[in-house]
Amino acid sequence: MPFVRIDLRRGRTEEELQAVSRAVHRALTETAGVPEDDYFQVITQHEAGEFRYDPGYLGISRTDSLIFIAITMGRGRGAETKRALYARTAQLLEESAGVRPEDVMIIVTENTLEDWSFGQGIAQHARGDRTGGEAR
Repeated sequence: MPFVRIDLRRGRTEEELQAVSRAVHRALTETAGVPEDDYFQVITQHEAGEFRYDPGYLGISRTDSLIFIAITMGRGRGAETKRALYARTAQLLEESAGVRPEDVMIIVTENTLEDWSFGQGIAQHARGDRTGGEAR
């Protein structure tokens, strides 16, 4: 049950945005056990003055093609799963969207089942309420 925010510099084509979106989702399904239909993302493009980063932090050479990926998901995935997610995301972004691994920054934030409402004003997972769809 991830919610993904993808932030990048303005200027990408619709095809590039689609490739980025699909790569991130595929990495989540392959490494973190996310179902195919659990697909919730917001992609935001920013003007140059709204998108700031250190081009050499931790010795990693970043360019204006940098993508910030913020993933909020339920607790329970260990460090090994997260490392696999980071690596697979970078690999798929390079293969499908031509994004250098150095230009991929990922932040995972975990929360609990009570922190999610998928609609109808119900915390579907916390209550075991399957109204409006099967809880995962």
